[in-house]
Amino acid sequence: MPKPLVIVTPLNEFHIQTVISCSKIHGLQIRVRSGGHDYEGLSYVSEVPFVIVDLRNLQSIDINVEKRTAWVEGGVLLGAFSYSIAEHSPNLAIPAGLCPTVGVSGHFSGGGYGTLLRKYGLAADNIIDARIVNVNGEILDRKSMGEDLFWAIRGGGAASFGVVTAWKIKMVEVPDVVTVFTVNSTLEQNATNLVHRWQYIAHKFDKNLLVRILITRVNPGRKRKRFSVQASFNSIFLGRIDKLIHLMQKSFPELGLQKQDCLEKSWIEAILYFSDLPSGSTLKDLTNRNPNPRAYYKAKSDYVQEPIPKHGLKGLWEFFQEDEAELAQLIFAPYGGKMSEISSSETPFPHRAGNIYEIQHLVYWGEEGNKESDRYINWIRRLYKYMTSYVSRNPRAAYLNYRDLDLGVNNINGNTSYEQASVWGIKYFKNNFKRLVHVKTKVDPHNFFRNEQSIPVFTS
Repeated sequence: MPKPLVIVTPLNEFHIQTVISCSKIHGLQIRVRSGGHDYEGLSYVSEVPFVIVDLRNLQSIDINVEKRTAWVEGGVLLGAFSYSIAEHSPNLAIPAGLCPTVGVSGHFSGGGYGTLLRKYGLAADNIIDARIVNVNGEILDRKSMGEDLFWAIRGGGAASFGVVTAWKIKMVEVPDVVTVFTVNSTLEQNATNLVHRWQYIAHKFDKNLLVRILITRVNPGRKRKRFSVQASFNSIFLGRIDKLIHLMQKSFPELGLQKQDCLEKSWIEAILYFSDLPSGSTLKDLTNRNPNPRAYYKAKSDYVQEPIPKHGLKGLWEFFQEDEAELAQLIFAPYGGKMSEISSSETPFPHRAGNIYEIQHLVYWGEEGNKESDRYINWIRRLYKYMTSYVSRNPRAAYLNYRDLDLGVNNINGNTSYEQASVWGIKYFKNNFKRLVHVKTKVDPHNFFRNEQSIPVFTS
């Protein structure tokens, strides 16, 4: 894959204006990198000559506790943002994702969900202003960009429309104490029945309660030849242990949750609990940019609208017997609550009422890297094909922030028709895709900001 001709780390918006102007003159593409977590690497690779605009130096955070709002620049990472909020108030938070090294700009512009989605929706649902440098080098806020463009960048992928330099987000309330737990159950410990039951109830729980499931493979005992599958019921409750136990006994008694399974924490401590940071990490480690070794992986996403029957789950478990599943993981994230109350057209993110949970499919592989990538990618593609009859259809929906080029790509030269881009666009955005194309055509008619899955323009 060709390397960038240059990596620009702007210190201010003027530098970004200059990069856009020079790139247009020299026929170069721009790729914008905030945290660098694009699942297909579109923020830092390209088949054509390009420039990376790395926002890492745009680190300003301005928190207004009284108004419960915050301005955050595009190079700030989620962990650092949450840590900064906690320094100002233990009772304020942003409804955003779990990985602390994800950049706010890409996360917010793709939707952005985390453990507060059932209570407060997505990060994008709570954005109230933004600053963007457009194709003409103009610096626009919500008022000057207009409501159409402001709508588009809150879930439609801002990289199709310009370079967002800062976001204003409405912070939300969290209590002094929250409760977390992780209860593990293998197939031998009734995991299939528990996962099956969870599908019927998790999206109906109290809004203050989120119980997700992490599916992984575990090694067999000495007498077993087959691997087992473990379902980890991983949860946060916006309240104390006693009330959580009462709720779980009423809503999900099958799990058998006990007080000793639970931990009471502050909100920022819960963020560390849910993060993927190494064991023993401290709160300050949430601000580190590169705490983990590089990993190779492929991801896909699905939305589930009707519970998967037990035989369907058992067929899914069979994939975890294969060698490629050693480090694979499925994450079942429940919806319902606030997610079902927001209109599917309120933002470009359309996956609202009717979805009971979302699945992230992940497969990792180690140091062999690209030499062994094909067999792991083929494994997750086969698993994804198997899931076809159990997930959403017409379209089979997907989440933009779990970017997947298997869904379809644009032409490298930028001349991509609406019909061609619809193949992947409708899966991410459903009926909102056409409106996104209208906005794109209006604000970037010559399709300067583009990548393999950028919003196209209407052509005559």
